[in-house]
Amino acid sequence: MGFKSSQQGTGAGVATRYCAFAMLSTAANFAAQATVIQMAPSTSLMPSILTGTAAGFGLKYFLDKRWIFFDRYASHGDEMLKVALYGLFSVLTTLIFWGFEIAFWTIWKTEFAKYTGGAIGLALGYIAKYALDRKFVFKPEGA
Repeated sequence: MGFKSSQQGTGAGVATRYCAFAMLSTAANFAAQATVIQMAPSTSLMPSILTGTAAGFGLKYFLDKRWIFFDRYASHGDEMLKVALYGLFSVLTTLIFWGFEIAFWTIWKTEFAKYTGGAIGLALGYIAKYALDRKFVFKPEGA
């Protein structure tokens, strides 16, 4: 059960919030990655990517649920299903993110390249994720 559409605002408002939340989530992701690398500089790439992904996931779910799809809590079971679907789609779109980040790192072997690839991959993944979440996770009221 969601809020009435008049409370959701315009499509432009939703798009603006979605972009802002994607940037916040990306910043949380990259900050977590940088923290892992600073704490353990000899650590391989994957621990930093996994940590960043986890940080971004939780923040993005909360923001999307509340401020993009205006989704209310209905029941524990309903919420668990939403988190599971959101997570599944996150995994699928995260593969896009990881592919770009790893490819850029492999080709240029610099932190700048790694984060540039990650930003491109995250942007493409978020576009796909919005469409999937809207259709399957946070369905519009009456759908």
